Amino acid sequence: MAASETLTRLRYKYLPEHLLGELLTKRWIDNVVPFFALIVAIIVFGTLIPDFFSASSLADFGRQVAEFGLIVLGLSIVMMSGGIDLSVASIFTLSVLVSLIGTNVEAWPTPLVILVTLALGAVCGAINGYLVGYLRLRAFLTTLVTLIIFRSIYDILFLSMSTAIISGFPDSDLLFFIGEGDVLGIPFSLLVAAIIAIVWHVVLSRMRPGWRLTAVGGARRSAHNAGIKVRRTVFFAYVWSGLLCSIAGFLFAARLGSTGADTGVGLEVSALTAAVLGGNSIGGGRGSVAKAVMGAVLVLLLTNSLVNLGVSGPITSTILGVVLLLAVFIDMRWLKHRNRLLAKVYVSPAYLTLPPAPDTTAPGSPYALNDKLRNVEIIGLGEIEGPEDVILDRDDNLYCGTRLGDIVRFFGPDHKRSEIFAHIGGHPLGMAFDRAGNLLVCIGGMGLYQVAPDKTVTKLTDETNRSWMSVVDDSRLRLADDLDIAPDGRVFFSEATIRYEQEDWATDALESRPSGRMIVYDPKRNYTHTDIPKIIFANGVCMCRDGQSFLFAESWTCSILRYWFDGPKKGKTERVISDLPGYPDNINRASDGNYWMALLGMRTPALDLAMRMPGFRRRMARRVAPDQWLYPNINTGCVVKFNDKGEILESLWDLGGENHPMITSMREHRGWLYLGGVSNNRIGRYRIPGADPNWCGQDDYWGPAT
Repeated sequence: MAASETLTRLRYKYLPEHLLGELLTKRWIDNVVPFFALIVAIIVFGTLIPDFFSASSLADFGRQVAEFGLIVLGLSIVMMSGGIDLSVASIFTLSVLVSLIGTNVEAWPTPLVILVTLALGAVCGAINGYLVGYLRLRAFLTTLVTLIIFRSIYDILFLSMSTAIISGFPDSDLLFFIGEGDVLGIPFSLLVAAIIAIVWHVVLSRMRPGWRLTAVGGARRSAHNAGIKVRRTVFFAYVWSGLLCSIAGFLFAARLGSTGADTGVGLEVSALTAAVLGGNSIGGGRGSVAKAVMGAVLVLLLTNSLVNLGVSGPITSTILGVVLLLAVFIDMRWLKHRNRLLAKVYVSPAYLTLPPAPDTTAPGSPYALNDKLRNVEIIGLGEIEGPEDVILDRDDNLYCGTRLGDIVRFFGPDHKRSEIFAHIGGHPLGMAFDRAGNLLVCIGGMGLYQVAPDKTVTKLTDETNRSWMSVVDDSRLRLADDLDIAPDGRVFFSEATIRYEQEDWATDALESRPSGRMIVYDPKRNYTHTDIPKIIFANGVCMCRDGQSFLFAESWTCSILRYWFDGPKKGKTERVISDLPGYPDNINRASDGNYWMALLGMRTPALDLAMRMPGFRRRMARRVAPDQWLYPNINTGCVVKFNDKGEILESLWDLGGENHPMITSMREHRGWLYLGGVSNNRIGRYRIPGADPNWCGQDDYWGPAT
C-alpha cells in the first residue's frame, strides 16, 4: 500500500467528518451559542461584580429567574405555535396588582388570591387566543392592542388603589414562605418555576399537545390537513401564556409586597429578547423549555449586572435592543442556511479497500456466468411490489412483503390464489417462523413484529440500548432488515444502518461507513440490545446448524461473517468469505447442509476504485445529482451456494436481469428455490436439480409438526 493511501486510510479512520453532520441534525445544537454566551457572561460579570456568587445574591437572583423565566416560557410557547404575544408584560403587571389587592386590601386567603390571579391570566390569554386563533387577526397587532388595554386597566386601578395597597400588610405565613422562603437553601419560587418547566418540557417533547403545537407553528396548512385543530391549538397557546404570566405576577407580589407605576415597563422587550436569544425561532415551529430558560437567565444576568456596574437605564435598554436585533438576525440566517450546510456535510464517505473481485468468466470458476435463472417460473406477476424476502410454511403457502405495508400469502401448492395475510405498514423485509408457527418480520423504519397464525399483529421491539459514544440517537431502529431465530428463542436481527432510512440505502453505500449492527431480542425477558456494532451495512442472518452461531452479511465489504453467540467461542467473529463478486443480502439454509446467498448487485471496477477515494465521493455527493452517483450494479441477479468453510459450490445467474434484476432473497422448499427482490414485482421459482423434494425449512429448524 502506498504511503499516501495509508495516510488517507488513517485520516478517515481517526478524523471522521460525519460527526459534524450528525451534530447539526440535533435539535439542541441551537442551544450551543446561547449556552456558551451564558458561560462567558457568568465568568465576566462574576469577575467584575463583588459578591456575585454570595448566597444572598444567588438566592435573590433565583427568585427573579423564577418570575422572569415563567414569562419567557409563556411567550416561547406562543412563538412555537407561530404567533407572538406582546401583552405578556401587561398581563404580568395586572396579575401583580390583582394579587396585591387580594392580599393587602381585601385580606383574602392566599389560596383564593392564587385562584383569582390565575383566572385573570387565563381570561387575558383567552382574549388574545380568541382574537388570534379563532378570529384569525394578526398576532403582532392584536397583542400590541391588548398590551395597551391591559396596561391602561392597570394604570386606572393602580391610581385608585395605590394608597390602600401600600398601607395594607398581609398576615399570612404561607404568602411569606412563597415570596421569601426556601427549601434546603433553594428559593421556593424557583422550585415552583422548575417544576413547571419540567412539566412543560415533558409536554413539548414527549406528548401530543406539544407535538401539535410544534406542527402548527411549523406549517399551519399541513397541520390542518393532518387533522390537527389549528385554531384550538393557537387559542390554548395564548391561554397558557397568560396563566404562566399570572403565576409570575403572583410570585413577584409575594416577594415584594408592592408595585409601582413603572412595574413591568419594557418587560415585553426583555422577554422577547430572552426567548429569541435562547434559540426559540421567531418564525415558529422550533423551540424548547431549555432555550427559554437559558435566554431568561442570560438576559436577566445581563440587565442586573449592567445595573450593578452603574449603567443607566436608557443605555441598558439600548443594549437589550441591540442584542434582540442581533439574535433575530442570527436566528433568521441560521434557519435559512442550516439545512444547506447540513446537506453539504452530512454525507461523509469512509475509506474502504476491497480485495480483487473473483473472475466470473474463467472456465471452471464457481462464479462462472450462466443463465440458469433466465426461464424460472413466475409467481404473482404484477400482484406484488417489492417482495424483499420470501418464506414458505409446512403447508406450502408462500409469504412475502410489499411496499404497501402488506404481507401477502400465496396459497400452495400452485400459488395462484393470494390474500393479504396481514397489514403492518412500513415495508416488510426479512422473515422467519418461530417454534410456535408465528411469523416474525423485520419492518423497515418500524422494528421487529410478529404475526400469529390467526393474523394477529404484535410489535416485539422498535428500539435497543443507546450507545454511550454515539451522537446519532441509535436507540430507535431505522432499518431492521433480516432476522433468524436461535434454538432458545432469541431473535438475532440485522439493522443495516443507524444513519439512514430504507429509501437512502444508496447513500449509505456511497459512505460505506460501519454504521450497521446486529441486535438480539430475548422474548423471555422482553429485552433488546446491540450484540455486534460497527458493521458496514449489516444484512442477511442465518442460524448455523450447530445452534451456537449464525452467519451474516456485511454487504458493502462483499463479505460473509460468522458470529458465535454461545458455546466455547462465544463472542468471537470470523470472516468466512471476503471476496464476493457482488454485494451479499439474505442468507438461508439449503437442504444438503449448505447455505444459499443472494447477491443484490455486482461490483464494478469504477466503484471499487472510488471506495479508496473518500474525498472524490464526498465531492460527488455535494456537486452531482443523486441519480448520477456511482451505484452498485443492481441490474444482474445472482444466487450463490456455499458451505461452512466459505467454499463456493454453485452460482445461479440471470444475465441481463430479464426475470430478476435484483435478487435480495431466496428460500429452498421441497426441491424448489423461491426468489425475491426488493425492486421486483414478482417471485421466481427455480427447480433445483437433485434437491430433496420433501425438505422444508420450518422442519429443519424446529422438527416435523406434531
